[in-house]
Amino acid sequence: MQNNLIDKKIVDQKLETCGISDMEDATIRDIVKVVNMVEAESGEKFIRMEMGVPGLAPSKIGIDAEIEALRAGCAQFYPMLEGHKEFKEEGSKFVKNFVDIDIKPEGIIPTVGSMQACFAAFMAVTECKKGKDTVLFIDPGFPVQKTQMQVIGKPFESFDVYNYRGEKLREKLEEHLSKGNIAAILYSNPNNPAWICFTDNELKIIGELATKYDVIVLEDLAYFAMDFRRDLSVPGKAPFQPSVGKYTDNYIVMISGSKLFSYAGQRLGIMCISDALYNRKYDNLHNRFGGMGTLGYTIVNRIIYTLSSGTTHSCQYAMAAILKAANEGRINILDGVREYAERAHAMKELFTKYGFKIVYDRDLEEPIADGFYFTIIYPGFSGGDLTKEILYYGISAIPLRDTGSKKQGLRACVSQTGLNWMPELEERLKRFAADHTK
Repeated sequence: MQNNLIDKKIVDQKLETCGISDMEDATIRDIVKVVNMVEAESGEKFIRMEMGVPGLAPSKIGIDAEIEALRAGCAQFYPMLEGHKEFKEEGSKFVKNFVDIDIKPEGIIPTVGSMQACFAAFMAVTECKKGKDTVLFIDPGFPVQKTQMQVIGKPFESFDVYNYRGEKLREKLEEHLSKGNIAAILYSNPNNPAWICFTDNELKIIGELATKYDVIVLEDLAYFAMDFRRDLSVPGKAPFQPSVGKYTDNYIVMISGSKLFSYAGQRLGIMCISDALYNRKYDNLHNRFGGMGTLGYTIVNRIIYTLSSGTTHSCQYAMAAILKAANEGRINILDGVREYAERAHAMKELFTKYGFKIVYDRDLEEPIADGFYFTIIYPGFSGGDLTKEILYYGISAIPLRDTGSKKQGLRACVSQTGLNWMPELEERLKRFAADHTK
């Protein structure tokens, strides 16, 4: 007797309708579409772990500031490309208070989410120098970033960091950088989805090599300060969010309002360009895009201008108010998101109870942190096959291969599964185990 919750015929039909024959090839949005269709036909609500949708309430400070700005008439004006003055000033203070790096307000640029920040950065950094047009991804990572590289028609290389932690990272990076074609290095910290957190020593290695080979580091801090093993939430006091910015001038830090402040729907990101890099002139940028040829000017006045004509005014006012409150200690930046760690801890316990294994289980000598994501596999399954199999039990996730990982397994996101869902998750995992335990 099969214990699946969902009629397999419904799942298989929707996969066929969406043209998905191999789950390894399905994107996040593909899986979202399939699950939406299955939910609609079956009437069963999924435990959704496929998409990193913030599952907590947005910042009230931001909402109030945005409403006030709209009432004051900001909607009638085009936003300045470089950003609202208070946004830039508070952003500069924020990176000093919580990252302990100095960036002048001119280098604090509002973007339409970190997605646009990353896209704009890719377009610029791959054109700075002739012959250096390739981005090196330290995987696993956010799948869409590679899609962005495909859209702009630029090559990329990657490696799975799992076996190259600590001093091993230096040799692996040199292997790629020494060829001379790498324009930039990109990674997330904490990592999406392994949730490893680079140490200061590892970031120093990255920074030293970035300077040595003159490449730009794109540091994706979408999950800012969410290494819940240590408190990174006190402005102006150590410990700080670790950053490569302490070890090189060649960096762009990307901070998202989506996860930390649950402000995903308003699409507001912060691109933080180092002072040295912002004003650095590249002849090839001038030849390619015109204008001054400096990196900051090119990103703001050529790329962001043509992508979106700036970032929505009201959202900038919202984020400026949130950042100001954080800088002044009126809010704790982690109070609104600590529940993600609680959810991850509870969910990992349930999955392992019913025979699943954690894929990325160690962070050097420490157990992996509890956070926004974790990684799982069930013995005998590939990542793609497991992605499909759990759909029959009303659970959705994405295969690790999507993230650039060389390991078999799934990326599981905790954001849409509140603690109240734990009994239901256990029931569905019990069904799965009953059908797959030998």
